[in-house]
Amino acid sequence: MPTSAFPYRILIVEDDPSLQKLGKMLLEAQGYEARGASDGFEGLAALKQSLPDIIISDLQMPNMNGFEFLSVVRRRFPDIPVIVISGEFSGMSVPESVLADAFFPKGGYDAKELFQKIIALLHELPTRPRTGKPNQAAVWVTNYAGTFAVTCSECLRTFPVADVSKGINEATCDFCSSLVHFEIITEPGKAQIKVRPDQSASAPRS
Repeated sequence: MPTSAFPYRILIVEDDPSLQKLGKMLLEAQGYEARGASDGFEGLAALKQSLPDIIISDLQMPNMNGFEFLSVVRRRFPDIPVIVISGEFSGMSVPESVLADAFFPKGGYDAKELFQKIIALLHELPTRPRTGKPNQAAVWVTNYAGTFAVTCSECLRTFPVADVSKGINEATCDFCSSLVHFEIITEPGKAQIKVRPDQSASAPRS
């Protein structure tokens, strides 16, 4: 663990009380100061009180989910590293629709791996680039009927999109009328749909 005059602060955003409690206990046992939030709204409230050094967040949560929460974090606090722990994706690489620095699948990693990643991100803090607001829209499947939810990178609100196809898509934000571009990718041989944002920035409609 990096040396510091004060303990590093980590915010855990997790709606499962038992997992949140366990996470806090493990982090505090390693000498970190751990705080918890049950959804994205509570996470934003915690950020107003004091900024953490690292955020660990789930994705599927009530009220404000992790996709929306991380869109706000990336825009307002781009210097804070983010680790996502979720059962929504498999593998250890960061899904392209997730605005995070690291990803761990729930039940698919051990605590040692998580602590190593935390230490690595803390070491990067002094030289972490200031990326500014994201120019990509977060996109994900919200139900088995195939409806997609898109988080507008301009107003950071989420709206549903039903008519999408493989390749580049665009949709008008229901709230600010910005034109949001995103790309749908299907992986050959699998029924699961993988999504990632298009490189094009959202632009207001003329």
